[in-house]
Amino acid sequence: MKIAFATRDSVHINAHFGSAQKVDVYDVTSAGYEFLETIEFSGNLKEDGNEDKLTPKVAALDDCTIVYVAAIGGSAAKRLLDVKVTPLRAESEDDLITDVLGKLVKMLQGSPPPWLRKALRQRSTSFAENSSSFVEDSFAENIDELEEEEILV
Repeated sequence: MKIAFATRDSVHINAHFGSAQKVDVYDVTSAGYEFLETIEFSGNLKEDGNEDKLTPKVAALDDCTIVYVAAIGGSAAKRLLDVKVTPLRAESEDDLITDVLGKLVKMLQGSPPPWLRKALRQRSTSFAENSSSFVEDSFAENIDELEEEEILV
């Protein structure tokens, strides 16, 4: 599963979602974790109520299961939940990204708590729905193309 962290220093979970200039993304499995990328954002990222800055962030993170933040507004949280991404607030801005990643790995090795099972289920349901729709759409397009070429009658 992909996990994102709003961070100012790539060490701590210490950035507000709306004003975060960067988000670090990791792949987490029961075998461990791996850094994938840093997504950077620019422009007016001030905590000023301007919600236009949320759209590119939500779009960039829509394949993540969880986004950890220092803080997040209600509108941003709703937008993430609408694309089946679970926002979680760190206990403090001193929380280390590596500590959270280690805890997630341990949870996946055992019996994940209900909140994590729910986040995983939402993500797999979303993937299954999107995959099914993609397969059906692709199949229909291929049939149409074949019929046009008069291969199928």
